[in-house]
Amino acid sequence: MTRDTFALSAHAVVRASSDVEALLCISYARLKTVSTTFAAAGFTVTLRRGDDDDPILSMLILSDTHGNRVELLGGLRGLDPKAFSRAIEVPFHGVNLRIVGREDFIAMKCFVGSPQDLADGRAAFEGAQGPVDLDLLRVVTRRFGREAADRLEDLVGYLGKA
Repeated sequence: MTRDTFALSAHAVVRASSDVEALLCISYARLKTVSTTFAAAGFTVTLRRGDDDDPILSMLILSDTHGNRVELLGGLRGLDPKAFSRAIEVPFHGVNLRIVGREDFIAMKCFVGSPQDLADGRAAFEGAQGPVDLDLLRVVTRRFGREAADRLEDLVGYLGKA
């Protein structure tokens, strides 16, 4: 399931980037096997395993000679397992990409909490095609902890959607 710039484009605003993140439901051992395959294909690979406090369980970073970069996230602490079933399909160059659903996207942005991530979450909320499911949004955001939930309430209050 892809997220970040592609997901932002699907939910609100198109922003140029040569970086892509994909969230996978995959073990570290499997990600390690995948890294070997990409290395053999000529990609530069960096494999990281998150510690107990890291929100990202593991990550495989792939880059090529053109400056493109892909981060394969091997899980995110607090992510609702049903997020994968709420993903939407978006056509892209003849294939369908599974993009994180709007409420899960906004929740993840509140979790990360940087100014750019919060601006992206606000843009996804404001650019929503149809109503945002506030109940679902609050539930999935709370899974990421109190700080994420507080950021969401600040965002909802700012937008006057409480």
